[in-house]
Amino acid sequence: MDTTTTPTVSAGTVTRPARRRDRALAVLAATAATLAVWVAAVPVAGMDLVARNGGTEQSVTAVAVAVSTLLAGLAGWALLALLERFTARARAVWTGVAGVALLLSLLGPVSQGAGTVAILTLVALHLVAAAVLVPLLRRTARR
Repeated sequence: MDTTTTPTVSAGTVTRPARRRDRALAVLAATAATLAVWVAAVPVAGMDLVARNGGTEQSVTAVAVAVSTLLAGLAGWALLALLERFTARARAVWTGVAGVALLLSLLGPVSQGAGTVAILTLVALHLVAAAVLVPLLRRTARR
């Protein structure tokens, strides 16, 4: 007779593959959310989303939004994974760092947005990304 055993997982424990999957889904969800905001603002509302870079103005494209959100999400994931290896308080430290990173990231739109509507939309993109990434990645942290 062949028997297989299934490892038991307690309510507070998440397996490594599940943690990776949940973190990947968090990054993808944040990217989808920011793209939804961009679609609502640019093609649907007809807004010209422009950011100043030095002396030039540059349109903020869907690709730029997606890549920026993906990179921010992956950086958050990497930092959380590192903190889990080196500190017992990874969740609390990561949450604090994420909050500071959000505040610092808002300096870009405020200083580089071309016009009030562009500034507000760029700020909204940052807030939406954080609203998805911070709670979802935080939830995956080891307790």
